[in-house]
Amino acid sequence: MYKFPENLYSDVRIEDRFSTLISLSDGEISQCRELREKKAFIRVYDGKMWYYASTDDADRVQDMLEELAQYACRNPEIYDSPVVKKLQVNEDRIIRFDKNSVRDVPLGEKTGFLLNTASGVRSEYLKAVQATYADRYSFYEFYSSKGANIIYDFQTCGIGVKVFFAKDKENTENYYTLNLTDFDELKEKTDTSDLVKESEDVLLHAKKLEKAGSYPVILSPVVTGVFAHESFGHKSEADFMLGDETLAKEWQIGKKVGSEKLSIVDSGLIDGAGYVPYDDEGSRATRTYLIKNGILKGRLHSAETAAYLGEELTGNARATDCGFEPIVRMTSTFVEKGSDKKEDLFAGIKHGYYIKNYKHGSGMSTFTIAPMVAYEIEDGKITCPVKIAVITGNVFETLSLIDGVSDCEEISSSPTGGCGKMEQFPLNVAMGGPYIRVSAMNVQ
Repeated sequence: MYKFPENLYSDVRIEDRFSTLISLSDGEISQCRELREKKAFIRVYDGKMWYYASTDDADRVQDMLEELAQYACRNPEIYDSPVVKKLQVNEDRIIRFDKNSVRDVPLGEKTGFLLNTASGVRSEYLKAVQATYADRYSFYEFYSSKGANIIYDFQTCGIGVKVFFAKDKENTENYYTLNLTDFDELKEKTDTSDLVKESEDVLLHAKKLEKAGSYPVILSPVVTGVFAHESFGHKSEADFMLGDETLAKEWQIGKKVGSEKLSIVDSGLIDGAGYVPYDDEGSRATRTYLIKNGILKGRLHSAETAAYLGEELTGNARATDCGFEPIVRMTSTFVEKGSDKKEDLFAGIKHGYYIKNYKHGSGMSTFTIAPMVAYEIEDGKITCPVKIAVITGNVFETLSLIDGVSDCEEISSSPTGGCGKMEQFPLNVAMGGPYIRVSAMNVQ
């Protein structure tokens, strides 16, 4: 398709993207737009330096390849470069969503769905409702001077509803999200009835945390996911180790880093927001164990980091769109399900807490999660809702204190959010896992 410059490595990534975003506040549409854009990202490598360019004019790709080549130093041995050797040569075409594309659903139908969902949220304590519908269809192409020729598509659609409840001086907020790949399925499965019941329960019955301290804690699948993503997923992105021998030694493969019950996986092969059959360097998606049975098993790579550390590609060189260069990013990151029954996890707790939903989370060496909805556990039973500001701890200590992992798992994502790194946000990712029990966690 393109004439690639001689004695240089080069590749071209093209995305034709359609997206919808509709926002509603207190029954009124505040934002409603459809966007169609086509961009290309061009790279040239001479063995020492990468040269980048981006354009929204597909007819200029060949010219930009030639312009970038003028800045590079021609290298007859470029294909002996360790980085270039790592780059795969895949030829594939995977079209999955052309027959049920969100592009074909009328904007009015999407708007009506959002309005109907929001209007169905009713309570005497309801003070405000914010709701958002978002979707995206992308058609990707990737070509390289090594001979890669890849075409695939991606689709996601989702709804998010955030509510604010109040009575006298008490108030609470809560949210519901559902993200799928098919619009009709999204309409069918959206159900906010539990959101109202739960919010009323928290508003009317939540008590203050009696005493901050260390307690056994159970995390729901969605909270397990954000814990895995924030506390360990980012630490597994291998570009943090480039040029840092101390960090590379600290993260030696084979090191025990957690409980034997714990396995964490990243994979672009799973349906949903984290689906990436090929990354933005043309590398095939894999199922990568970051931790397996408590042992550090792997990390996430681009061609550059894989060459630097002498490890295999994982399919994790990604960019938010064709305006950015690919860097090491997660796809779907989750704790693998175990063998424990969910009810047995709760039964083993005399006094502790269940974190059902979260406001936000962050972490590297230490982690912090701010619960949205939490409950007290007494004698193995979930009792009343409780107000908890944060749960926090040292990552490695907490990973080692996981003593229960349920045999069921859920993987989810946000319809409007995603993962941020450097200047690139939001990147579509998914996260999740089973219910996990941590024998001791700081609760404040």
